[in-house]
Amino acid sequence: MTRTDRSPSVDAARAALAAVAGPGAATLVPAMPTTADPRAAAVLMLFGVLDRVPADRSAAADAVHRDLDVLLLARASTLRSHPGEVAFPGGRIDPGDADAPAAALREAREETGLDPSGVEVLGTLPAVPLAHSNHLVRPVLGWWRDPTPVRVVDQRESAAVFRTPVAELLDPANRGVTVLRRGGQEWRGPAFTVRSDQGVHTLWGFTAMLLDALFDRLGWTEPWDASHELPLPAHRRT
Repeated sequence: MTRTDRSPSVDAARAALAAVAGPGAATLVPAMPTTADPRAAAVLMLFGVLDRVPADRSAAADAVHRDLDVLLLARASTLRSHPGEVAFPGGRIDPGDADAPAAALREAREETGLDPSGVEVLGTLPAVPLAHSNHLVRPVLGWWRDPTPVRVVDQRESAAVFRTPVAELLDPANRGVTVLRRGGQEWRGPAFTVRSDQGVHTLWGFTAMLLDALFDRLGWTEPWDASHELPLPAHRRT
């Protein structure tokens, strides 16, 4: 899709995302526990038109065209940290990275093979602490100005790289919660059912919290059943 034949709805989505990431942007997920000396990290929340396969449904929000996608990956099941989980491209900010966007784009290139020159950085949101992994993560909002092919670059790191239509993420049928029960305690968080060529995945945890909060802030969220439980990966059920 070229700049001359883009849908006005797709341009509306870009404008809405840019406004969210504008000056004075508030954190997406407030009141998260912190640690004394967290490691800096960044993730790329990359939206745009990745391919010409539209969503199977129309979203309620006018700005969400059926062509609007977000880039995700499924981590390799052999990784020690978060194996098999669906996530945004991203990782630690290295000393050689100029800033959080540079780190997010570098990691995205290493993980998905995308060309960073085709990505417009719309802005960086305030960092979100992740106490359990001792990270302070900056979400970087990006727009796919000139899409390039994506793929699994290293099978030791990723099992799948795929686009997910935003309209399908917003579908109440694909929304729910995951419930982690341990030691008589219970933790509930937003979750999504997503599909790739490799199968059906439950998108949960930090990535789901960011998407859920972003959709709320954009006004794109459609009413969904917060009592509907989605399955956790087998290794996280006990």
